[in-house]
Amino acid sequence: MNSRTELAPAVASILEAARERPGGDGVVDVDARSLPDAVARAEADGRVPVIAEVKPTSPTADGTRDDDPVELAEAMVEGGAAAISVLTEPSHFGGSPESLTRIREAVDVPVLRKDFVLEEAQLDVVEADLLLLIVRFVDDVAELVAAARERGFQPLVEVHDREELETALEAGAEIIGVNNRDLARLEVDLETFESVAPGAPDDVTLIAESGVSTPDNVRRMREAGADALLIGSAIMDHASGDSNVTENTRRLVRAEDGAE
Repeated sequence: MNSRTELAPAVASILEAARERPGGDGVVDVDARSLPDAVARAEADGRVPVIAEVKPTSPTADGTRDDDPVELAEAMVEGGAAAISVLTEPSHFGGSPESLTRIREAVDVPVLRKDFVLEEAQLDVVEADLLLLIVRFVDDVAELVAAARERGFQPLVEVHDREELETALEAGAEIIGVNNRDLARLEVDLETFESVAPGAPDDVTLIAESGVSTPDNVRRMREAGADALLIGSAIMDHASGDSNVTENTRRLVRAEDGAE
C-alpha cells in the first residue's frame, strides 16, 4: 500500500476490515457490459453520463437508506443513469455482494463493484462489469489490473493526484476515476479533478468522483474534462431517507440542458 499521506481514522478502519475479508471460492469469469459504450450511448442521447451509486450509508453520510437496492438501481436507470455503482463493503457502507448480483440481474447497464480490494483473491467475490481498484491501497497496481482483466472485469482505477495518475497509466488503466475527497480529512475539493485531469490522455475514460451534488458541479466537472461522473450521496439523499431517486438522477443527468 502507498502510505504517502496520513489516513483519516474512518479510512484506516475500512482498510483494516478489508484486510480481514476473504476472497471468493473460485475464479470468476465475467462477460462484461462496456462502460465506454454506455458513456457513448448517454452522450448520443443528450444525457450526461452518470454512474449512479447505490450506497445505503457511509462514514460521511447523514443517515441510512433502507430501500430495496434493486428498486433504487431501477429508479436510477429510469432517471437516465448510464451505469450503476454498488457498494459491496458491509461494515462501513451497508453493502453486500448479494445486492450487486440482484441489481446486475435487474438492470441492463454496466454495474461497478465499489469496494476496497487489496489482493487478487478478493477479485473473485462477485461478478460485476467494472471493479474499483484504488491506487493508494494497492501494492502492485499493474498486477491487479491484469488479474482483473483476466477475469473479464473492466478495472476502474482510482487516483487522488498526478503521481497516482501516472501510476495508473503505467499500469495500463483505460478507465480512471479521480476522487475529489482526500483520504486524510475526508474533505471534498472539486479542484482535485481539475488539477489531475489535464494529465490524462484522450483515449482514457475519465470519471470525476465525490463532491458532485448540483447541476453546476456537473457542468464544472464536464468542462474540466470528465467523460462521466460517479455520484452517490446527492442521488441517495441519505438525510431525507425517502427522496425521489429517479428525479435526483434526472436532475443531474440533464444538467447540460441548462435547467437547475
